[in-house]
Amino acid sequence: MIKRTIFLQQFGRGSVLRCHEHTSMLEQWKLTPKQIELVEKAGFGYFRMIPTISLDNALISALVERWRKETNTFHLPVGEMTITLEDVALILGLPIDGKPVMGVTRPPGNVCENLLGKVPEDLTGGMLKLTWLKESFSKCPEDAPVEEIERHTRAYLLYLVGCTIFSTTTGNKVSAMYLPLFKNFDEAGKFAWGAAALAFLYRALGNASLKSQSTISGSLTLLQCWSYYRLNVGNPKFNQEPNDGFFPFALRWKGRATGPRSNSNIVTYRKALDSLQPSDVKWLPYRDLDYSPEMEDFKESLILRASETVLICFDKAERHLPDRCLRQFGMLQPIPKDVQRWERKIRFSDQGLDVTKETILQLKGKNQAELKEWMDRRLHIIKDEESVDESMYMEWYERITRKFVGRPESLESEFQRIVTAMREIADIADSLLKDEMGFQDRQSLDEIKNTALSSLMDVVEDSKRSRRKIATKRKREDDPSPTISKEAALDVWMH
Repeated sequence: MIKRTIFLQQFGRGSVLRCHEHTSMLEQWKLTPKQIELVEKAGFGYFRMIPTISLDNALISALVERWRKETNTFHLPVGEMTITLEDVALILGLPIDGKPVMGVTRPPGNVCENLLGKVPEDLTGGMLKLTWLKESFSKCPEDAPVEEIERHTRAYLLYLVGCTIFSTTTGNKVSAMYLPLFKNFDEAGKFAWGAAALAFLYRALGNASLKSQSTISGSLTLLQCWSYYRLNVGNPKFNQEPNDGFFPFALRWKGRATGPRSNSNIVTYRKALDSLQPSDVKWLPYRDLDYSPEMEDFKESLILRASETVLICFDKAERHLPDRCLRQFGMLQPIPKDVQRWERKIRFSDQGLDVTKETILQLKGKNQAELKEWMDRRLHIIKDEESVDESMYMEWYERITRKFVGRPESLESEFQRIVTAMREIADIADSLLKDEMGFQDRQSLDEIKNTALSSLMDVVEDSKRSRRKIATKRKREDDPSPTISKEAALDVWMH
């Protein structure tokens, strides 16, 4: 049983997170046709087409406040939801099936010399500056020899993952440990890059959900587009017809205006998420989209969207728990089983190990179970259950979670907002010419005013009662609720 949800502070974090995704310089890389061919072989042909998408830090921060690292899910008023392997495949166009993203750990200087042909002067901690990669390799001569083309392409791929799916909170660096995976481009295409990207994002969300954290990294484009597709919160307005028929689906948001989002802040998004209803959620957002021919490359692997498995990215191991979010696959949601603990850090006794199914079975140590789960991912596909009573799930869920994160609106602010609305109604009523009305019309207009006034007083009384409960719970001595008599409210209404 999950313990009762405790969100950041009591009502969310104090400020928005700094979001690290460094894609603005990607367009400065000029790839030759031969480089593009190698990038496609490595599994990044679709992913490289995704342009820079302006990040909404406030929206991302509001989502992080609802993340539970124990289950890798968001706790929303409608129940648990999460980013699944299906979302990764369709939004980013990355392969979600294949070998786990792991490799040989060697001295970074030697790796750079062998695979890039040069070593940066300031290589420290195995991290390369993204600016050095761009300055050294962003333009490959058309007539360059094969070895030089491959070096420039490896640098591009390292830059690409370093500023997107494996971006770090260091700001502008990427680990050299990914570089050996691009030694052979055909072999690189056999890795489950999408699964690794999701493991990395899960870990980043878990870290950012801690009260002490002020930054977040990983594929924030994936996170934001996931919210656009499934929650319809903070969506930018379309400047033109939607980019349906394009793949990957992140391209749907290419070249869009910011719309109302530019005026939104974290408080606005908290309220939007707090008021989320089941009818507001797009449980199956991709069902009616126009699938392009490129989708054929992913259809067979999409079965893994419902695989209960462990996602791996080098030393990171994170659980993929679709059994907690079955409505995202068109299934009924029962009460999920307890989450088994897992080792979040992968360790190898043999750093030169070639990760195959046979060698996984021979592994010794406490990570064998996590690695074997990924190798057996197709054996653990969640099936739809019959005779599921979802009301039992919601009763259970409401006992173990906290549905609201935003700080309740003060009665004073709420009252002023209602008064403003009442005045607008009064202005409309006063603009009508009573002299030209019949007796019944004048009587109806008076009834509208009296009904509005009565509703106003009901809202005030309900808000007072709600505020008193909160004040008692927090042991506050004073209640800032304004005291207003019916006569005073009538005076405000009439004037």
